[in-house]
Amino acid sequence: MLTKYVYILIFFTCLSFAGFSQNRSEPDNPATAKFIKFYPNPASSVISFEFNKTNEASYSLQVYNFMGKKVYEIKKTPVRITINLEDFYRGVYIFQLRDSNGNIVQSGKFQVVK
Repeated sequence: MLTKYVYILIFFTCLSFAGFSQNRSEPDNPATAKFIKFYPNPASSVISFEFNKTNEASYSLQVYNFMGKKVYEIKKTPVRITINLEDFYRGVYIFQLRDSNGNIVQSGKFQVVK
């Protein structure tokens, strides 16, 4: 009888975490607008970053491994970048889009699976 309640508790806990982890759409507010889209996630051989065409400033894109080591950087980003993941290890990576003053405009994470 007790195991039945444990399973029910686990079930509802999983549901609450699943709802928490879903992507929430943000309002169409320019202050919260996304500057960059990236796909696929998880990625195995390449990952592509597409920048909003209305951005007129020069940005740099930096990619860090889970330990915080910079593994990729490109300055003055074009509208689309495709990164070859051949030399990347399996794991989670963090990207940062920075403006010309070095301020983080957007950051995110992606996973490399091999």
